[in-house]
Amino acid sequence: MNPNYKLPESVLVVIHTRDGQVLLLERADHPGYWQSVTGSRNPGESLRQTAVREVAEETGLDASRYPLTDWNLENVYEIYPEWRHRYAPGITHNTEHVFGLELPQPLPVRVSAREHLGYQWLPWQQAAQKCFSPSNAEAIRRLSQR
Repeated sequence: MNPNYKLPESVLVVIHTRDGQVLLLERADHPGYWQSVTGSRNPGESLRQTAVREVAEETGLDASRYPLTDWNLENVYEIYPEWRHRYAPGITHNTEHVFGLELPQPLPVRVSAREHLGYQWLPWQQAAQKCFSPSNAEAIRRLSQR
């Protein structure tokens, strides 16, 4: 496989506090599209390693300092046509693995300017409504059950 292609396997990391505040990031390539931390797995990397790396890259936070939990939840979704060029020819779907990262309180983050315009902490109900991705919104709604 061409090393320049992304693997069709990714993580979604819902960063939250015990009292239900959720961190959302605004996509730089789509202003107004808000989401949790997401990112593709690199070859040879475990899903946990992917989650830790993506949290660091997108927020500047060290996920190894806080409880990072694999929610044992997978979402398979169709890759938006505008992003399919990042994957090998013929790849149309991605498998997303959901993790939660619990922080003691909302913390300031350092967003990657290449990927995000800004961030905000919101109560989980508002965060779920603001997400453009249905799987991301559903993962946030699951916080009420955790």
